[in-house]
Amino acid sequence: VQLQAFGGGLVQTGGSLRLSCAAWEDTFSTYALGWFRQAPGKEREFVAAVGWAGDSTNYGDPVNGRFTISKDSAKNTVYLQMNGLKPEDTAVYYCAAERYGSIRYYRWDRWDYWGQGTLVTVSS
Repeated sequence: VQLQAFGGGLVQTGGSLRLSCAAWEDTFSTYALGWFRQAPGKEREFVAAVGWAGDSTNYGDPVNGRFTISKDSAKNTVYLQMNGLKPEDTAVYYCAAERYGSIRYYRWDRWDYWGQGTLVTVSS
């Protein structure tokens, strides 16, 4: 499974960004899709996930209520809409996929497939 994430950039505190992750094959019917992030010197952190069966979603506590994950099966793309951005959201964001995975796979090593990462910088 090949994934490519894009859409990162520089934004001011309180601003919004939408990240996209394109899959190079039809992964949506059997793969859970997720977003993680990694700030310098920190471990890769769970952000959000959407299930392979239906549209169930799950969010990490730091982003719950501000970020929204969604998918467009026709385009083989998963999105992360980020609103109310804070400086602590600054990180490299990665998309991930896991066949028949759970949206509650919080550890990054539970996910087998990864995109290359896109940098989000939130200025104060």
